[in-house]
Amino acid sequence: MVEYRMHGDGPGTVLVFHGGHMRAQLALGEDVFTDAGLRVLVPSRPGYGRTPMTVPSTGPSTGAATVADFTDTIARLCRDLGVDQVATVVGISAGGRIALTMAARHPDLVQRVILQSPVGFLPWPDRRTRLGGRILFHPAVEAVTWALVRTAIRFAPGPALRLLTRDLSLLSVGQVLAQLSAADRATLTHLYTSMRSGRGFVADMLPVADCTAHISQPALVIATRNDRSVPFAHAQSLTAAIPRAELVESRADSHMIWFAPDYPAIAAQIRAFLLTDHHTAGGHVTA
Repeated sequence: MVEYRMHGDGPGTVLVFHGGHMRAQLALGEDVFTDAGLRVLVPSRPGYGRTPMTVPSTGPSTGAATVADFTDTIARLCRDLGVDQVATVVGISAGGRIALTMAARHPDLVQRVILQSPVGFLPWPDRRTRLGGRILFHPAVEAVTWALVRTAIRFAPGPALRLLTRDLSLLSVGQVLAQLSAADRATLTHLYTSMRSGRGFVADMLPVADCTAHISQPALVIATRNDRSVPFAHAQSLTAAIPRAELVESRADSHMIWFAPDYPAIAAQIRAFLLTDHHTAGGHVTA
């Protein structure tokens, strides 16, 4: 069983793999696709929401879902839903490696790839985050962790938002928060109060087989140098390794590129990318 959400009624379909602590019911950065007349298919990745860590496998059972198994399951889900072409697969943060594996294993289904603040195939996360993540977001503990987050946001929203933003940016927290509008703060607060880790985040920290050499589709890689959560080097390495990739450098203050002043320009590039056939290897673009 895979938990999923379908949103929009356009003729084309965008397949979105969210990042850590996110599940199908939560939305982030989807407006650019629905506004372009596309519908969005958002599955919860293994361990998040109601998607279990085990999925049906085409090979011998290992007791846990591999990324390859999961992408095969999603391909079957697309067929069951009558989706025979995906305009683009979108990988956000830790969802980037699943999006790439999906494109590599199912090139007949996936037409393009968009990666946003993506985790690539370099070592990730750093040692401090790995140790802390295994403690704070262990399946036996994560419900308490997120309950404390919700309580902190309810009674001390300012300090709580500062604490949650600290690991997302190389810039000062004050500078990052000063750039957020009231609507941005409200959106972030809603996300943080709705997040859960389940068994998914601990699994996100495990290595995934590098499939970049097998990506034949055009790819758009979007990231910022100010990202502390996923270093910019991940986007650079993916762009260098994927034959038809183009790097768009966001000027966002943090991992959350959707809240940057230059995001409207990046959204325009996303729309153009969806409408254009790419026949040559991409380069480096600054939005």
